[in-house]
Amino acid sequence: MGDIISAILSVLLIAVICAAVVFVLAVVITVICENKRKASGKKRKENSIWEDRKRNFMGLPWSFTKYALDDQRFYLERGFLSTRYDEVRLYRMTDVVLTRSLFQKIFGIGTLKIDSSDKSLGNFKIENIKDSEKTKELFSRKIEQERKANRVYTRESIGADEHDGDYDGDGIDDGEINS
Repeated sequence: MGDIISAILSVLLIAVICAAVVFVLAVVITVICENKRKASGKKRKENSIWEDRKRNFMGLPWSFTKYALDDQRFYLERGFLSTRYDEVRLYRMTDVVLTRSLFQKIFGIGTLKIDSSDKSLGNFKIENIKDSEKTKELFSRKIEQERKANRVYTRESIGADEHDGDYDGDGIDDGEINS
């Protein structure tokens, strides 16, 4: 009985060691490929200003979800055997929220939740991306530029820049009157 248990433990130990070796090799290959692509300057999309992949819980880009952003659109590519390509014009996006769980903070990744008026994609998430804070700021800046360029305004922003609280033009802040 003791020989059977020790044989099973030996097999399990060998399996764990093999899995660890495969994992380490996969990490090394991923890092090497990512560094080569960055060094070559090659981008997945022609005019993109930002690109990334959905990453696993450890921050490694082992998925078939790719993201790209250019001056006017956001691109989302999902799938391996059956691939779906979505794009959203930036002026259709209305809100960007960054969330980071404890594990995401540890591994330097985050998730952006985007509210959009796009018919096919609607509200969506850009999950587990690196440099998520910088990416959120980039998205916010580009969205605002496109909304201004296309003259797209929401109710909350109509007239806000023009009057600064003086809605009747008499020189007195209308918010002070009610105070």
